[in-house]
Amino acid sequence: MPELSSRRRLLVLAICCMSLLIVSLDNTVLNVALPSLQRDLDASTSGLQWTIDAYTLVLASLLMLAGSTADRIGRKRVFMAGLVVFTIGSALCSLAPNLDALIAFRMVQAVGGSMLNPVAMSIITNTFTDPRERARAIGAWGAVVGLSMAAGPLVGGLLVESVGWRSIFWVNLPVGLAALLLTLRYVPESRAAKPRRPDPIGQVLVIALFGSLTYAIIEAPTAPAPELLLFGGIALTALTALLAYEPRRAEPLIDLRFFRSAPFSGATVIAISAFAALGGFLFLSTLYLQNVRGLDALHAGLWMLPMAALCFVCAPVAGRVVGNRGPRLPLLIAGMAMTTSGVLFAAFEAETRNVTLVIGYALFGLGFGFVNAPITNTAVSGMPRAQAGVAAAVASTSRQLGQTLGVAVVGAVLASGVGVASYRSAFVDAARPAWWIVAGCGLVVLVVGALTSGGWARRSAERTAERLETAEIREAAGIRA
Repeated sequence: MPELSSRRRLLVLAICCMSLLIVSLDNTVLNVALPSLQRDLDASTSGLQWTIDAYTLVLASLLMLAGSTADRIGRKRVFMAGLVVFTIGSALCSLAPNLDALIAFRMVQAVGGSMLNPVAMSIITNTFTDPRERARAIGAWGAVVGLSMAAGPLVGGLLVESVGWRSIFWVNLPVGLAALLLTLRYVPESRAAKPRRPDPIGQVLVIALFGSLTYAIIEAPTAPAPELLLFGGIALTALTALLAYEPRRAEPLIDLRFFRSAPFSGATVIAISAFAALGGFLFLSTLYLQNVRGLDALHAGLWMLPMAALCFVCAPVAGRVVGNRGPRLPLLIAGMAMTTSGVLFAAFEAETRNVTLVIGYALFGLGFGFVNAPITNTAVSGMPRAQAGVAAAVASTSRQLGQTLGVAVVGAVLASGVGVASYRSAFVDAARPAWWIVAGCGLVVLVVGALTSGGWARRSAERTAERLETAEIREAAGIRA
């Protein structure tokens, strides 16, 4: 890709951030609309989980395929295709006649979304070649997640209360169209010098693993034991087959050699844990504020504003800190804040008092604001630029898988605790184990961040990068190890 001027690089970053905004906004906006969906479409708790998880599950399953495909046929081309599919999927969601149709159209959205975030990150990585510039760009990218959290509850609440839940999908249409036209005009085409070939068997195994695992978790409170054992067995078989099959391929869907880098492996675990906490946190908060406190969607969004605002403010700060001092400090801050927030709700019933509720939301927003930039920067900085799409896709897959599992596990725990009782009378007690899960995810971020951001971890990343570059040279020369 040709070297671009500073102004053009910033424009490319802005265009890529537009795609992240609509993909991220869709989840935060929809969370606020869950109680309205529950009433209008007569949805159970598991039905609400599927409206979230159908989207994140498809994203998680297809992100690595999209990243490698973009490296192969062109990042701009795949990015534009993703914008088209996502925009069409959003229009279909707004017209869904029932819950099943909405879930299906959410999956269409996710097919398009899978071609946006990892490809956009790959474009950013190849546009900003200076490490400090790249870290700041990734910080700005992370700030968009904060912006979506800040705008999502307010925009979603306002739309749900004034027009209805269907209108939340209309927001994507003008943004998607504008991003498409700007991409066509200003984003240069780029691709990897030696892209990977398709891996259909690996892709099928990933879909089987993620899909069967999510189904088993979500349906655990109500499904019969033989059915749960069947899907659990499918997940275990798919995982075993994936670990056995992928190392045998010269160009696998998931390059397991990446995980020899301690920072990369740590970033993957942190991403899963942090986004599991986010998915569970938003799911619990939305249902509590509207179904227990009886707030409308707009006022529920206002209560969540401290979390969203701190996330928005802290994300670019984290990017600058990562660029200047490395990922260790942001990860420690993130882990401590998210753990403390979860403990406040789990041990002290923070949701029952206004002051502690605001403190809990603010702490979670502080923690989540600091966690995103070090995840992304660590995932892509130690990898060869030619495989930036694959590395970014693994990081994005970890995020979506984490959010999928967070909603699935927390929702299943909540459904088991509530049972046939009303939310208003049983929610606080039923949610306590779920809040401990959120706290545990924050603790994982703290511990793994501390362990994988030191000097030995950096040396591990350097050794892994050298091995990968050597392997690429040997493969380009036709030499097999």
